[in-house]
Amino acid sequence: MSNHLMNLPRLSGGTVHLPGETGYDERRGSLNPAVDAHPVMVIEAAGAADVRTAVLAAADCGLALAVQATGHGTHTAAEGILLRTTCMDSVRVDPLRRTATVGPGARWGRVLDEARKYGLAPLSGSSRDVGVTGFTLGGGVGWLSRRYGFAADSVLSAQVVLADGRQVRASEEENADLFWALRGGGGGFGIVTSLEFRLYPVREVQAGVITLDRETALATYRRLTENAPDALSTALMITPDSVWMKVLYAGGAAEAEKLVGPGLTTMEYADAAMGGTPARYLDFYHDLPDEALMRTGSRATVEIRHWGGAMANPGGPAGHRSVPYSVIVNEATEDMPRGVGATFLNFLADPSRIHTAFTADNFRRLAEVKRAYDPSGMFGPR
Repeated sequence: MSNHLMNLPRLSGGTVHLPGETGYDERRGSLNPAVDAHPVMVIEAAGAADVRTAVLAAADCGLALAVQATGHGTHTAAEGILLRTTCMDSVRVDPLRRTATVGPGARWGRVLDEARKYGLAPLSGSSRDVGVTGFTLGGGVGWLSRRYGFAADSVLSAQVVLADGRQVRASEEENADLFWALRGGGGGFGIVTSLEFRLYPVREVQAGVITLDRETALATYRRLTENAPDALSTALMITPDSVWMKVLYAGGAAEAEKLVGPGLTTMEYADAAMGGTPARYLDFYHDLPDEALMRTGSRATVEIRHWGGAMANPGGPAGHRSVPYSVIVNEATEDMPRGVGATFLNFLADPSRIHTAFTADNFRRLAEVKRAYDPSGMFGPR
């Protein structure tokens, strides 16, 4: 047995799974089939005390620590500890304060279902199955973001376990620099064990898909987005077979029809599954390169997303707030001219490009916060 395993951490309610034991293989896996890690142990946390125990155990043994909540994007060193927070999936909605407080294992589906009971909505993403905390710490752009901002902008507080085992609260009043960094700077500053964020009075929306003429689609989309109200969120889809626009309007049916014409359906926001496109290519543009977009869309799927609105307001480090359009292609391409050379942390597949997810000033400030709260790099390099 490895020396690392001679003294197993004592947990408050969680469990430790070792190689060869029943349950180890199921719990070490990632949703990414290319990741086949074999950590020296898997710690399944039941609460913040177990998270603290795992952090201290990794530090004491000189082991790398990886955290997995829902399995998205997890990479674990072969001689490391995998900490799973999947079971910490509590969801509590306060309808009077219009807030939700969730554990790190919570997914958007549960938040949507709890919030809809009170006519409220979170700033969720495109899928009910996505984890709330990772999405939010990475910025979190969704179909209500033009109206209310990034999901990260709505965070009110977080409970965090730091690299030295301290459990702290981050808010505007406490550990304000950490609070700023967590609102879109990712999870590399500590392990969030509870997240509190605002909900909004949105019950029904107008949503659907509108088919456009291939020859005039980009001109039509440009005219619409140049004057779009913040309540209107759209994405133009260009594929080899057709061109269409995904639309969600956080308002009434009559107003939506005036903006985009007929074809939308009134539905509860919690039921509006708008979907997304795998980001094999991503850049942001002030001006759309029409010819390149149509050429690329003749062989691949191109998604042009309109940003701006409340996302352009000052907030945490999330995103490049002044740029109005993103372009995503579902496969690698060299046909697209360079935009601003930026990406978005939630969509980032190449860790070497992490600096491109932020403005230069914000990236420098994030590095300062990283040095202050995780000087040894327990939660990964910055």
